[in-house]
Parts: sequence; C-alpha cells; structure tokens
Amino acid sequence: MNIPNQTISKLTLAEFLELTQTKPEQEYLAGEILQKPMPQGEHSVLQANLVTAINQAGKPQRLACAFPELRCTFAGSSIVPDLAVFEWQNIPLEPNGRIANKFEIPPDWIVEILSPDQSANRVIRKITFCLSQGTKLGWLIDPEDESVVIFEPNSTPIVKADNDILLVLGVLGSWQLSTADLFGWLNFN
Repeated sequence: MNIPNQTISKLTLAEFLELTQTKPEQEYLAGEILQKPMPQGEHSVLQANLVTAINQAGKPQRLACAFPELRCTFAGSSIVPDLAVFEWQNIPLEPNGRIANKFEIPPDWIVEILSPDQSANRVIRKITFCLSQGTKLGWLIDPEDESVVIFEPNSTPIVKADNDILLVLGVLGSWQLSTADLFGWLNFN
C-alpha cells in the first residue's frame, strides 16, 4: 500500500504495518511515523560489534540474544531498535520451536546508537516508552562524545564515559563491557 506523505501521519498502527517497508525503516510511536536515519560507519561498527559481543556472552548458555534492526510491535506502537535484546525465555517461538517472525512484545534491553543530526530527545522518548512497557534496560550510545546514557525503569538516567563499566542485563551474569572498550571498536589503526 502506498500512501502520500501528507496522509501518512493519520494512519492507524494496522494501516502503518500494511505499508511497504522502507530502508531505513520507519517506526510508529505514539501515533506518529518516524523515519530512522540511514546508518553510517560508526553506527554500523558499534551495532555489529555489540550484537556479536552480547550474543557471544548470551547465546551459548541460552541466556539472551541480541537482534539488530528487529521490528517490535507492542502497546500500539511499532519500533525498530538498533539492538533489541531478549532474555532467552522471552524470545517468541512458533509451536515447532522455530523463532517467530513477529515480535509483539517489548525487548528486555533496547540499545539505540545516536546518528549525526538525529534528535536525542526523540530517541529518549522511544527508550522511555519501552521502559514503561516492561523493558528492563535501555542504552543511548552517543559516538560523538563517547558516552552511554543508561536507562532503567523508575530511575534517573546515568551517563557513563571513559572506563566506566556499563550496566547489562542481569541474566548475562559476570559479562562486562566498559565504555572505553565499546568506543575502542571504532579504532581501526
């Protein structure tokens, strides 16, 4: 279904989900359609390395799994976090045990990587919406100033930088990642 841009803001969630998918993805949050920015170099490197690191820590023991750019539709919204991390027991499965294509629950951990010219407040609204729906942890990674804002339900956000250890999902046990290690992935020399 193709709909002119002037009509697009008046769509219901069901109508939005029927639209042809775009690259980069569009999201539907609080009745508003938002275009995700096209990922660039730093974003891609951080996203790929973080997915790999979380999955190396979480998948072998069936603790958690990180998914890049996974559409999650719940509570009247449809978002595509840069990373959606689900504790193993919360991963939607088909009756035959295969992973489901549709994820209709909030992620346990949402990670967003700020892109140049992206509105930090708009991304924060997405993270706090997820927290209000049951997400346990949110990260807002800012490559420009090499900081990570940590969000938890009913808590004041905390900014981490330098060698600070970042808070991760409790099911990941002793796995740790520092802010310095995270941004160290951006160095290719």
